[in-house]
Amino acid sequence: MEFAFPWPMTPGEWWAWSSAAVTVLFGLVLLFAPRVSLRILRLQPVETRQEAVAEARATMAGFYLGLGMCCILLAQPLLYLALGFSWLFTAFGRIISMLSDQGNKLYNWVWLFLALVLAGLPLAFAFGFSG
Repeated sequence: MEFAFPWPMTPGEWWAWSSAAVTVLFGLVLLFAPRVSLRILRLQPVETRQEAVAEARATMAGFYLGLGMCCILLAQPLLYLALGFSWLFTAFGRIISMLSDQGNKLYNWVWLFLALVLAGLPLAFAFGFSG
């Protein structure tokens, strides 16, 4: 079996690929700069509980890198569908937090918008709404 890098050809593929690339970039930052990432996310490990840094590197970075890299390397519509729904549920969680946790702040609105864009790009491709 020959492996070839599936370079995006249509605008829809580029949209989906871009969402996957941003997801991989987030994963790389979480993997190699977890403390900075946690600070950006407004999270902070307690001095006596440094396991939070391992969570950022393992659980958070692992999912971002795993799903993003699979989308980029395999370029299958169902993988882009999974990426889109993952970001869509991220946005849903943000909305629930804004409604339930007094999180109606500019920070959450910016991240909600980003999650919706990152969800919409691969979903538009996977559902055939793009060229």
